[in-house]
Amino acid sequence: MFLLFMAVWLILNGRATVEIILFGLVISAALFYFMCRYMGYNSRKELLLFRLFPLFIRYLWVLVQEIVKANVCVLRLILSPRLQPEPAFLYFETGAARMLLANSITLTPGTITVSVEGDHFFVHCLDRELAEGMEESVFVELLKQMEAVGERWS
Repeated sequence: MFLLFMAVWLILNGRATVEIILFGLVISAALFYFMCRYMGYNSRKELLLFRLFPLFIRYLWVLVQEIVKANVCVLRLILSPRLQPEPAFLYFETGAARMLLANSITLTPGTITVSVEGDHFFVHCLDRELAEGMEESVFVELLKQMEAVGERWS
């Protein structure tokens, strides 16, 4: 994080002189100290972020794929006069990262997270086909992997 502060300092200044670099080192060190002292930041959390980065990139890739698939499904429902959507409410429980899972469900077309209470999710789906297997979805599995890595490193 210290290096990130220093890099931002140098980018915002637009040039690198001895005075700017020294002053940037002092400011970056002060910000890093503040974060460690008052915001509960430590180097283990930074290492955890580096460990989670490949899983997070994989999660984003899966999210984009699921969004595209759901778009095609919703488009098919809208454009086909013979297909009638069967809206459904889905209630399931999971221990995965709640905020990220709820936002991923809502970002996927045809589904919206209505309520999250504890580990219980209440989701509205435009069609029953979109609701199939949501509680064991790829999202849930990747989030459980991310949480397992986080627990090992915490």
